[in-house]
Amino acid sequence: MNRPADHPPVPTPKVGVLLVNLGTPDSHEPAAVRRYLAQFLSDPRVIEIPKLAWQPILRGIILRTRPKKSAHAYKQVWGEEGSPLAAITARQTKALAGAFGPDVIVDYAMRYGRPAIAERIDALRAQGCERILIAPLYPQYCAATTATANDEAFRHLAKLRWQPAVRTLPPYYDDPAYIAALKDTTEAALAALPFEPQAIVASFHGMPQRTLDLGDPYHCHCRKTARLLGEAMGRELEVTFQSRFGRAKWLEPSTESVLAGFPANGVKRVAILAPGFSADCLETLEELAIRGRATFLAAGGTDFAYLPCLNDSAPGLAMLRALLARELEGWTGPA
Repeated sequence: MNRPADHPPVPTPKVGVLLVNLGTPDSHEPAAVRRYLAQFLSDPRVIEIPKLAWQPILRGIILRTRPKKSAHAYKQVWGEEGSPLAAITARQTKALAGAFGPDVIVDYAMRYGRPAIAERIDALRAQGCERILIAPLYPQYCAATTATANDEAFRHLAKLRWQPAVRTLPPYYDDPAYIAALKDTTEAALAALPFEPQAIVASFHGMPQRTLDLGDPYHCHCRKTARLLGEAMGRELEVTFQSRFGRAKWLEPSTESVLAGFPANGVKRVAILAPGFSADCLETLEELAIRGRATFLAAGGTDFAYLPCLNDSAPGLAMLRALLARELEGWTGPA
């Protein structure tokens, strides 16, 4: 059918895939870190305290003191491409371009900071994407990660008159493709070490104990991931939780206390990995690889190794292709 001469251009219908990760400041300068923390710590999914009680603490105390300390940490891991998390997510996106056919566009966004979820949804729609798969890159489900990423996407969609059809990537904490990718990369990293670890630690991002008590499945997902990975490797993993914040009771045991206590119990050679992170970031490169190492060695440890996340490794990308292709079924033909 011929369109009227004044009809606006109509793009060829396409499918979009939007990879979503946590986020990062625009730079390692304190002002940029302050803007990022203000957005992150104002999310009611992250800080489950009434706004009237929390915002004076956030604005009056935390944002006056924490940005400078966090900026120093970011500076230690900042690379030529900028933030490791943003750089790796961009590389994952580039590597997946064309993986699902010519009519599937792969893009990425950050829940906090840039590129924003709303901005990239609009960009996909402008390219003709009538169907979009929102893919939070969190293997283990948590309201403070997976849910808030989906919330932000649907908040923007609620403002649109013409919405695309939408799917979301479910958590993949026990998916065979994920466990296999972890096994392959972990065993390869261990084989390259100049020492034999006496213990292998699987460190997951911590959450307040209250989240578990309220029914959040995150703790169970982390435990199952570690159990399945340990079974696949034929070796038990020590599960810990890192990145504590504030005075509330958090999931136990803490990564810091376990590392500090190992040498006194005769464990002086340790390797640590972070299976809950899809890409290396501040929490892995600074908190584990730098501060975790310092804690362990100061306590009397002799050998310490941080094993990288899946990142844009061949096993990691193969896993993402498999998971995303599964969720795109019915929207795309054979890749």
